[in-house]
Amino acid sequence: MALLQISEPGQTPEPHQRKRAVGIDLGTTNSLVASVRSGNADTLPDHQGEHILPSVVHYGEQGVTVGQQAEQHMISDALDTIVSVKRLMGRGLHDLSTLGGVMPYRFVESESQMPLIETRRGAVSPVEVSAEILRSLAVRATETLGGELDGAVITVPAYFDESQRQATKDAAKLAGLNVYRLLNEPTAAAVAYGLDQGGEGLIAVYDLGGGTFDISILRLQKGVFEVLATGGDTALGGDDFDKAVAGWMLAQAGVNESTLTNEQHRQIMLEGRRAKEALTDHESVDVSFNGWSGVLTTQPFNALADELIDRTLRAFKRALRDAGFKAKDIEAVVMVGGSTRMPRVRSRIADFAKKQPLTSIDPDRVVAVGAALQADVLAGNKSGDDMLLLDVIPLSLGLETMGGLMEKVVHRNTTIPVARAQEFTTYKDGQTAMAINVFQGERELIKDNRSLARFELRGIPALPAGGAKIRVTFQVDADGLLGVSAEEMSTGVKSSIQVKPSYGLTDDEIARMLKDSYSHAVDDRNSRRLLEQQVEADRLLEALVAAMQADGEALLNEEEYRSVLADMEQLKATRQGDDADAITREIERVSKATEEFAARRMNQGIRKALSGHSIDDFEES
Repeated sequence: MALLQISEPGQTPEPHQRKRAVGIDLGTTNSLVASVRSGNADTLPDHQGEHILPSVVHYGEQGVTVGQQAEQHMISDALDTIVSVKRLMGRGLHDLSTLGGVMPYRFVESESQMPLIETRRGAVSPVEVSAEILRSLAVRATETLGGELDGAVITVPAYFDESQRQATKDAAKLAGLNVYRLLNEPTAAAVAYGLDQGGEGLIAVYDLGGGTFDISILRLQKGVFEVLATGGDTALGGDDFDKAVAGWMLAQAGVNESTLTNEQHRQIMLEGRRAKEALTDHESVDVSFNGWSGVLTTQPFNALADELIDRTLRAFKRALRDAGFKAKDIEAVVMVGGSTRMPRVRSRIADFAKKQPLTSIDPDRVVAVGAALQADVLAGNKSGDDMLLLDVIPLSLGLETMGGLMEKVVHRNTTIPVARAQEFTTYKDGQTAMAINVFQGERELIKDNRSLARFELRGIPALPAGGAKIRVTFQVDADGLLGVSAEEMSTGVKSSIQVKPSYGLTDDEIARMLKDSYSHAVDDRNSRRLLEQQVEADRLLEALVAAMQADGEALLNEEEYRSVLADMEQLKATRQGDDADAITREIERVSKATEEFAARRMNQGIRKALSGHSIDDFEES
């Protein structure tokens, strides 16, 4: 009799039964792939023993190369060697101006508005370039694990919006990868430290990379791992520390930065980076530039670094405020990104959080390790009860209402996946269609937010204004991708759209939108209230115009008729102003003044309805 191999629920199956699942950190500068083997998660090396794959792709005459091989062409063939392509993911051609001219490629237009990069092997999209990086990592994993991959978890910045996430999934599909899910990078880092196994508490993930800073506040409660708030500074990273050291050297040497050639500028930035890295393990370092030489010690370096670290702490405090906590509530701080190797960064964070940050896992590899652990669960190799991760959306989602107002349906920092519904109604009598305009952002007016999609709901029954009930539902899945549907409740007529824009918000735009929402909060509230009252005034005026045309001469004497017209003119004039309180008072005054007219119209309607009937006709049989 054949014996069946059956493992206990929750136990790891035999090696040959395990699915080959990987976690991928698709980074701006470097990328890594990791997997769980023999119970341990670790990054996978290439044939030369290198774990880190530079996120560089070269389109050469002999073919396409990725990583260290491609890096060799960065200077000799700059236009055909693509670096930092992650910065282009989910962006449109018009967004390129926000990148500060640091990507000197030959961009061409495409039908999808996605920027294409002209290379000797033809025009390629950011999605295709990213797919080359993912494909290279997938080949490495396939060779190491001894077979085709079953699936992958790919990490993305917490700030990535819908279109940036969708572009990442498209790149994975192009690379032949089955994506279990996209995972926010800070969440992956916390998982890598096993914090999901440590009971309950508040966790901060401090991610200081080469060019950006992200801070995320997470909570572990009853086995659920939840991102409460995200924040950061998309224009702050290790490069800024290098620049600070370079500026100090120029000042010591008496050299004006504006006089430097491009080559000298690159040279002093590299010297600044070398000095910064040397001070990680030493108290001082010899530095030199263009004939000048000197010594940089930790004391002046710390003074230079503190100004930049202060900026990270301000973002840290804002994120804690958003989450509703204080520094003393933090149970653990996870350090991510190569720039967190600086002793000054670690000591300042320890002082702020009143505890030593977690630094035992290589900060460059910690995100990939966490993604691998999550992939192992989603592949079924490990009990799903061991880990439940809930991320949040970075910006509010909503739609346009009358007056150009933004009605938020799903607020920022809402845990995903999520479904939220809200009921709306028609503005005009007999309205049979409604345009649904979907927006993303924090401001009160749609002109200050970003449009994501537009669709129409048709077949609404022709009822008086406000008679139809339309339920609009927003659904955001575990990858942060949005779907919107609308349904007229009495007829069941439906319409929907999957929001898949070809490009999206930049990190800088997201940060700016959040900042603007705070700085313009009072003005926005006042603007919203004014527009709401103007819309209400328009509604009343439209109803009065219709009523006067239908019954004005029949139900009002000459003096009453003139009085209502005068009231309407006064309301129209007040509505043109910018005093919301005055418009409110005028709406109330005109509504009260026309109450008698409205009552006469109602009585006339009742008399018409009763005409030709006796009371007995309406009594219950």
